[in-house]
Parts: sequence; C-alpha cells; structure tokens
Amino acid sequence: MPADIETLIGTLDKERPVLLAGPTASGKSALALRIAECVGGPVINADAIQVYADWRVLTARPSQDDEARWPHKLYGHVPGDAPYSVGAWLRDLAPCLEGPPPVIVGGTGLYFAALTGGLAEIPEIPDVIRKRALERLKLEGAGVLLGELDSATRERIDTDNPMRVQRAWEVLQATGKGLADWREDTGPPVLPLSRAQPIVLDAPATWLNPRIETRWERMLADGVLDEARANRAAWRPDLPSAKAIGAEALMRHFDGRLGLEEVRDTIVTLTRQYAKRQRSWFRGRMKDWTWIEACEAKPD
Repeated sequence: MPADIETLIGTLDKERPVLLAGPTASGKSALALRIAECVGGPVINADAIQVYADWRVLTARPSQDDEARWPHKLYGHVPGDAPYSVGAWLRDLAPCLEGPPPVIVGGTGLYFAALTGGLAEIPEIPDVIRKRALERLKLEGAGVLLGELDSATRERIDTDNPMRVQRAWEVLQATGKGLADWREDTGPPVLPLSRAQPIVLDAPATWLNPRIETRWERMLADGVLDEARANRAAWRPDLPSAKAIGAEALMRHFDGRLGLEEVRDTIVTLTRQYAKRQRSWFRGRMKDWTWIEACEAKPD
C-alpha cells in the first residue's frame, strides 16, 4: 500500500541517496525539494529532456527561484543541439554522489534502471547512422524501424516510444548486435538499489489528467511563448531537444499553421500519452520500490 508522504519523509535515512520517480505533472519536483531540504543533499535531475538548456518552461524544469533556494544539478546543462545519452548522464552523475546524499528525481525510467542496474558499454553511434534513423523515422514511422529489430530487443524495449525504437535500431545498425544482447553484458551499477531509498509517486490517470490539462495555463503565465520565440531561429526538428513535448507544436504556431488552442490540445494529448507510458514502466519495473500517493504531494 502507498505510504503517507509526511511519515515517509520523517523516516528517511540521511546517509543514503533518495530516488524519486513519478510521471510528468505529478508534483515530484516540489516533493524532491522538500525531501532534499530535510536530508541535506542536492536535487539531481533524472529526466532525459530537462537536461537541455533551451526549454526550461516547456519541460517544467525547477524554477530559477527553486534553484536559488537549494542546489539543483544536471538541469539545463546540455546545449539543445548536443546528443546526450544515458551513459553521459551516468558519467555526469557520478561526481554528485561523492558529497551529501542527493535526491535523484525524474520520470525517465531508463535513467533509474541504468543507475541501479548497470549499463552496457555500447559504442557511440556514428552521425551518419543517427541521421539515417531520423530520416526514416520521419518518412516511414517507428513501426518500420521496429520491424527490423531482432525479436529479443522488441520484447524488451518500450515499443510505443519512438525514441526507444530509434535508439535500438541505431545500435543494431552501428554494431550488428541487438540492444538486448548488449544489455546482457551490463556492467556493475553506479548506485545499487540496496544502497538507495527508492520511491515512486503513484499518480492514477483520474487524478493526473486534470493536472495535465491545467498545466498549460501555468506555462503561459511562466512565459512559454517567449521561450519558444527565443528558440525559433535555431529550431530544427532533428535537434535532440526537439523531443520536448509541445516544441514542434509551438513552432507550427509561430509559422501560422496551428492556433494556440490547438497547441494546448496537442500538448495535453501528448503529455497524457507520455504519462501513461511512464506509469506502465513504473508498474512493470519498480514493484520493489516504496510507493506513495501523489495526491498528497504539493503541485509543481
């Protein structure tokens, strides 16, 4: 059964890192800040899109006030045009584990899996293969790339996530070896689960979806249109940061091809779909974590 948030915070061990996973819009950033102030370590990002510098508002990164209030690390530290992998995240994270135990928070399940279970040392993907993958993904769709993967890899990745399908296809093309086979050669974890305090925010769709619907208004108030306008000149759909939910819709709005209400509807729909995939990942792979009711958390 999910635990009570306040009771849980009071029982946390200040000598061990806290892992906090949850779907988008569940209030995990605000909760992570509360926990960090209690246990004494920094808040560290475990979200694959919030690493990029060019989309603070759209990706719901912690505010500048929150970052000034308490140390936050690995947020917005990567240029929007730079590829960034889970391996790079692990390398950036390692020094952060040498100080006071941090609160590592995010919604990217693969980051947590690699952190606590280890990561295969897959060679860097050549730019020519990544470019070909992006072109085929755009022209043919993820389903075609999925059909070219080995069966073991298809069974182990999130087949509804085009980014995961693309990554698996790139690995197979670059190395001649399926992603599933690479994962069989996984090295030791940076932070074994036994040395951490893992927590999942349980956020059912009936509670989460209304929050997703109203988050657009907060984004508008926080300046998401100004942010999009600032990014417009350098915008390309193949940028790594272009995967931020709503980025393409905002650019279409500035091109006069999409009304603002349509932008809002697109973001709500895509965010709901993403949150559903996140919840499925957590249920399937984080059964041994401590689960707490997200409805008790303060909103983002």
